[in-house]
Amino acid sequence: MPGNTFGELFRVTTAGVSHGPGYLLVVDGCPAGLPLSVDDLLPDLRRRRPGQSKIVTQRQEEDLPEIYSGVFEGKTDGTSIGILFRNTDQRSHDYGDIKDKYRPGHADFTFDQKYGFRDYRGGGRSSARETVCRVAAGAIAKKLLAQQGVRVLGYVTQVGHIQAPIGDPTAVTLEQVEQNDVRCPDPAKAAEMIALIEQVRKERDSIGGICEMVAVGVPPGLGEPVFDKLKADLAKAMLSLPAVTAFEYGAGFAAARMRGSENNDLFVPAPGGPKTETNRHGGMLGGISSGMPIVCRVAIKPTSSLPQPQKTVDRNGEATEIVTKGRHDPCLLPRFVPMGEAMFAIVLADHWLRQRAQRM
Repeated sequence: MPGNTFGELFRVTTAGVSHGPGYLLVVDGCPAGLPLSVDDLLPDLRRRRPGQSKIVTQRQEEDLPEIYSGVFEGKTDGTSIGILFRNTDQRSHDYGDIKDKYRPGHADFTFDQKYGFRDYRGGGRSSARETVCRVAAGAIAKKLLAQQGVRVLGYVTQVGHIQAPIGDPTAVTLEQVEQNDVRCPDPAKAAEMIALIEQVRKERDSIGGICEMVAVGVPPGLGEPVFDKLKADLAKAMLSLPAVTAFEYGAGFAAARMRGSENNDLFVPAPGGPKTETNRHGGMLGGISSGMPIVCRVAIKPTSSLPQPQKTVDRNGEATEIVTKGRHDPCLLPRFVPMGEAMFAIVLADHWLRQRAQRM
């Protein structure tokens, strides 16, 4: 079925729904000889999993991966890597009342229009739970990239109106990101963000924000003109994630207010090859990596599932009211960070493999 596979050489395919037996992941194209075990996947899966703090959904899923193929004696064997995740904490009865109602902000209506019916238990195929597969695939991609000296890291820079200024994205460490529940490297701003999330949760509402991601050590030359530019594939990867409403890299929308003389990054000599004095281009020129850090940001909308009455219509087009039950994140940002990192790493791993095939 089209739409369930991402990537050209490093290919990720997922299957499953949030209230079914579980999820299946297949990763094709990972070179043989990469040391890989369940323990390599667990750190990022634990950062993504529900129930990890009081400001995320309280659904209890351990998200333990079962590696079915592609690994022999602790190393990848070059064949398809198959991984299974079993669902263990579904509460499908929470969704019985919405069987024939369209939830505002969800894909209920559009799925009905596309397929003629939908799995009303949770989000079905559009559920954010599908990202458990992407995070596992991203962990594999990260390990592959780490052998080339590439590091990918994400963090929260904004929740609602609260912004955390980040001076140098390359100076942010994983330890700083993981020191608080909201995954913001600024401790003071993180405390304000957490307080805001707790406030909106008590008000039976939700809040959105911004996640910034940076990749350091990326060699120049990754990316394919014209339609498979690195920036284009990053945008597609990020916008394919649930709740993402916007993507920008480098100066992003701020470039619209600049003159060319302000926006251009000037080249200077440097050990190992030319570099630029500044990085408003976000590490990509012409859609090809420049060797500078790749920096991008995504906007995440407030969680659409709300435990308060909202106006809607049913499948017959009749006006009605809906209250979404179940366990949902009052803010998606804390759990989004490993999801964004995963898709970032998958894109870079794919383009790194493609670049290896293009030069003698």
